[in-house]
Amino acid sequence: MPKVVILGGGSLGFAGGLTRDILAYAATSKTEFVYVDIDPRRLELGVQYAQRIIDEGHYSEASVRGTLERRDALQDADYVIISILVGGYEPIKLEIDIPMQYGINQCIGDTLTPGGIMRCLRTLPELIAMGDDIAEICPHAMVLNYTNPMSMLSWGFQEAHPALQYVGLCHSVQGTSGEWINRLGLNRESVHYLCAGINHQAWFTKFESNGIDQLPRIRELALDPKIWSGDSTRMEYIKHFGFPVTESSGHVSEYNWWFRKNDETIAQYCDAQNAEWNGRPGFIKELYNRPDWEERMQKRVADPKPLKLERGLEYGSRIIHAHVTGETELIYGNLKNQGLITNLPDAACVEVPIHVDRNGLSPIQYGALPPHLAAINRAQISVQELAVRAVQERDPELVFQAMALDPLCAMSCTLDQIRAMTRELLEAHRPWIPILAGRSLPGRKIMYTEKTTDKEKHIDPGQAEL
Repeated sequence: MPKVVILGGGSLGFAGGLTRDILAYAATSKTEFVYVDIDPRRLELGVQYAQRIIDEGHYSEASVRGTLERRDALQDADYVIISILVGGYEPIKLEIDIPMQYGINQCIGDTLTPGGIMRCLRTLPELIAMGDDIAEICPHAMVLNYTNPMSMLSWGFQEAHPALQYVGLCHSVQGTSGEWINRLGLNRESVHYLCAGINHQAWFTKFESNGIDQLPRIRELALDPKIWSGDSTRMEYIKHFGFPVTESSGHVSEYNWWFRKNDETIAQYCDAQNAEWNGRPGFIKELYNRPDWEERMQKRVADPKPLKLERGLEYGSRIIHAHVTGETELIYGNLKNQGLITNLPDAACVEVPIHVDRNGLSPIQYGALPPHLAAINRAQISVQELAVRAVQERDPELVFQAMALDPLCAMSCTLDQIRAMTRELLEAHRPWIPILAGRSLPGRKIMYTEKTTDKEKHIDPGQAEL
């Protein structure tokens, strides 16, 4: 009977969904679950919902309990699933609203951009601390991380704990493939695809049905107004770069220089009338601002309608089932590159196909991405590296450098403005980033040129700083 520990067990729905998926397999229907959270009420409701799944599914030999003590939960764990949000809604609001004052207009902000960088600063130290406990208490456990910013956290976690068996998981590969299967009117069983890149920006370089290449049809459909209008920036990628990319257009719109330039381009490319994830400003705040969370969780626990217990699309249950039974699964996951994609940096975190069986996780070498796709990935990777180094070295200057290299920041602001914004963000987030130990980002003198009628006079304002 495997023991599965879920760190973040008080989530609104995610922990329960993974519990349902794991129990849906006969071979793992006797799993022992331990939920861990820092919020007693969320934990209580999370455990109650998991117990409801066990009861309605008649999984009589399964069990669930909750605890506030992580180290207690990790004793004899076989699998550790991490799905956490450090700080809750308040820092998310700040990391969207403060950059907006500088003209940096984010939609989701959990992967790159100021939001993703700040989320890395407050989450990576906690993730590494979890790894410290896992390495001490249950070093043979497999770690499945679902927490964003996935690439930054996976990069930093694996550098801190290279001996742990780790994979970062997302639903964007299977979700995007499903969208194209439906758009193309294909039978899922007939489809074979190959995808590689980085999380939220992986590329489908092969998409076949019964051996027939479907990429030409995908390129045609990308120009269909009905598809384009609800998924615009991803369709622009296909139109100009030739290959489908993972995640939603809301995510894609903020990873580059092309779509969120001003109100006019946002209206053109990020209209959310036909799809709420298409890029409307500040969507992440609506997603996380849930003052009714307790009411919603209570409803899940007590809803008289029977639960739907069919297994979902997340990879977590498939990994655990394959590892327990030895039946091979092919999943997509995030881990250190180390030559898997030959034209991306070895140290970076990449998303590639992975075979899973009783022996664990065996990533498949992809080779080289088309050069222009690798170049787009590398623009993100540079920011990811600087954000991870900022945590490792506890250096606010590296935070600024990550912000300065971020495509959305660089498109929207001067270096002086980015430094001022970074200083403001760091001060506002001080309660959630103890890793910086109160260190502030130094200011810099403001330099400018004053033009007169007959000459240019260079002005050094002396003590003036951003």
